[in-house]
Amino acid sequence: MKKVADVLARKSRHLIYVVPATTVLDALKIMSDNNIGSILVMENGEYRGIMTERDYARKVILKGKSSTDTQVKEIMSIDLPSISSETSIEECMQLMSVNNIRYLPVFHGHELTGIISVNDVIKAVIASQAETISHLHTYINS
Repeated sequence: MKKVADVLARKSRHLIYVVPATTVLDALKIMSDNNIGSILVMENGEYRGIMTERDYARKVILKGKSSTDTQVKEIMSIDLPSISSETSIEECMQLMSVNNIRYLPVFHGHELTGIISVNDVIKAVIASQAETISHLHTYINS
């Protein structure tokens, strides 16, 4: 099965992030402008967490907080499992399922190198299955 490195090779290497003191509203605007469902939280070049649409819905909207007064550091997810570029897509699926999460930060040692989403994982699985079907089709017809 494919590895995280294969997924990251197809994605933009540009990491989109905010600092912990960013307001939730400003972070949401950046997410909207970039058509992404989560945003990395970095401080002094180091990973601190991820703010997701789910964090916003559960920790701001449902609690009656203000998006303009709440800072990202108050609602970001900090306890996500981390993976490396050598992690298999199968392991990513398992981590996402067991932890009920949609995003995984990718590290090389202590350095953040990317993020993969459940959509990235699904696309990788579909591509892998299509490749297997193609190989089987070629084998059958030869």
